[in-house]
Amino acid sequence: MSHWEIIMLVCFGAAWPFSIYRSAVSHSTKGKSLLFMIIVMCGYVAGVLHKIFFNFDLVMYLYAFNFLMVAADVVLYLRNRKEEKNTTIK
Repeated sequence: MSHWEIIMLVCFGAAWPFSIYRSAVSHSTKGKSLLFMIIVMCGYVAGVLHKIFFNFDLVMYLYAFNFLMVAADVVLYLRNRKEEKNTTIK
C-alpha cells in the first residue's frame, strides 16, 4: 500500500464534497464540465481495476469512494441541466 497514493486520493477526494454541495445548492451547471467529470470517473475506474487485478489493497476503496462522489456530482449536473432547459423553454 502506497502512502503517497493514499495522500493523492484523499486530497482529490476532499474537493468533491464542496463541488457536490455547490451543485446541489446552486441548481446551476455553470463552472461544471460533464466531459471532465466523466474523464475523472474513468480514471477512478482504472484505479479500481488496477487494484483488483494487479495490486489488491484497501486503497481500492478510496478509488471507489471518489468515483461515487463524482458520480453524485454528475447526477446533480444532469438534474441541473434539465432544470435549466425547462426554465429557458417556458
